[in-house]
Amino acid sequence: MSKQDGTDRLVSTPDVDDRGATVLHVDLDAFFASASLLDKPHLRGLPVVIGHDTTRSVVTAATYEARRYGVHSAMPMARAKQLCPQAVIIDGDFDLYRRLSKQVMGVLHDVSPEVEQLGIDEAFVFVAGAAKLLGRPFDIATGIRRRVHDETGLVASIGASSNRFIAKLASMRAKPDGLLVIPPSEITRFLHPQPISAMWGVGPATEKKLSRYGLRTVQDIAETPLERLQQWIGSAGGARLHELAWGRDERSGVAEREREKSIGHDHTFRDSVTDPVGLRSELARLAGGVGKRLRAAGLAGRTVTIRVRYDDFTTLSRSKTLPRATDVTRQITETAWALLDAMGPQPPVRLLGVQASSLGEPGDGGDTLFDDEDFTEDPGWSAAERAVDRLQERFGSDAVRPASALRLGRKREDFGRGDS
Repeated sequence: MSKQDGTDRLVSTPDVDDRGATVLHVDLDAFFASASLLDKPHLRGLPVVIGHDTTRSVVTAATYEARRYGVHSAMPMARAKQLCPQAVIIDGDFDLYRRLSKQVMGVLHDVSPEVEQLGIDEAFVFVAGAAKLLGRPFDIATGIRRRVHDETGLVASIGASSNRFIAKLASMRAKPDGLLVIPPSEITRFLHPQPISAMWGVGPATEKKLSRYGLRTVQDIAETPLERLQQWIGSAGGARLHELAWGRDERSGVAEREREKSIGHDHTFRDSVTDPVGLRSELARLAGGVGKRLRAAGLAGRTVTIRVRYDDFTTLSRSKTLPRATDVTRQITETAWALLDAMGPQPPVRLLGVQASSLGEPGDGGDTLFDDEDFTEDPGWSAAERAVDRLQERFGSDAVRPASALRLGRKREDFGRGDS
């Protein structure tokens, strides 16, 4: 994996063989920090940290100069100042970030109608159909980087390969300010030396389990018999990991966008909340809304995500993929609580959100890459919650409510803006 400070950067030259490298991953370098310095050229080259200069604030972003001291996003500001006492700390400008992101995405849509935006600062661009008009993938990527810089002042790093998995790894290795093309013939040579943490779906728990079996690089996974991988981490998870270890990721952009539709609720508090009990209560209420919508649609979600936005507008997301798809509010709530607890003590929270994604039929999924031996979904809960749904439809939403969402007789009007 690429180091976040860019010290192991790798880029391609114009004579690279880019045949078949028609999936581009475009990623803006240190986006928030770079955008904030557009009108502050005197700070370029210095270790700059974006965020409020208060003891309870967290780092929104950091320049590459600051990252070399170990500073990274979501780090407590106090810790960042310990690591880099000379850091220049400036507030973020989220209106500016949104405006620049829209400009960059407009450039990408000019290149191809097939753009899959992943966040405010990155997207996949599928350029197989643009070759006749715009040239080879290397030239298209070079043109994107030039236009982004000329029109916004920002720098984009781009990875190009035959699938999304390798393209994203390539863009990370190209940072900062680079373009790396991995043609199909070079995928395994590029991929196999990477640590197993580079694999999509390998979180800390799975990495620890695989390490116990002596697997530390992608090549180790590739050379492990499929049957053994499936024995260790499940049939579906083992098969998926084996395919990725050989650089095979056959998902198309359009199909994946359809598959990754989600159901979610979020809420902005009138007054920011720090009380853990209050935050858990709101997560329970939001999870209840997600579960009810899933059951009404005959769907279930395998991935539960929470979104937390702080007073300085820093927004963090945490996700967990379950062994089986669920529509049970209890399971969604407990997963959301565990994700929040894992984030530790919270500064003032302005917004909370809960989302279910990777939608399918209830109970879908089977074995996965993700370790969760505590997942014990009781089918009786689903039946009970459907009964509650029917009671609420008949007598109103306040007729039956979980105790976890009733803290201190909380009323809906106690909060500001509603769900979105």
